Amino acid sequence: MSRQNEPVGIGWIDVTVDDAESVRDFYGEVAGWRPEDVSMGEYDDFYMTLPGSGKPAAGICRARGSNAELPPQSLIYITVDNVDASAETCHALGGTVLVGPRAVGGGRFSVIENPAGAVAALSQAP
Repeated sequence: MSRQNEPVGIGWIDVTVDDAESVRDFYGEVAGWRPEDVSMGEYDDFYMTLPGSGKPAAGICRARGSNAELPPQSLIYITVDNVDASAETCHALGGTVLVGPRAVGGGRFSVIENPAGAVAALSQAP
């Protein structure tokens, strides 16, 4: 996660689905990722780590709470210097801002859709 907060490119991947347990188990078998529970209050999502190193690989998220409006997908998080400015540029260039921008974990976050229909998240470090 050392690069997660740097505006350099892809900082993280979340897999958002209805059945997080089966997808967690799928990537555990396919990629060897190991899960760690992440409390979301009423339920747990999962933080997946690389085998042997414990380094972060991805998140497995339920389509609940703040993720309820997202379709099942692998969502890349693109690190940027200014989420609000990037979201405005997205809109100006024919994209759609689906979520946010809003505060999360001391930083900023937004989900956008490019003009071709692909979805990604923008993230800004605290």
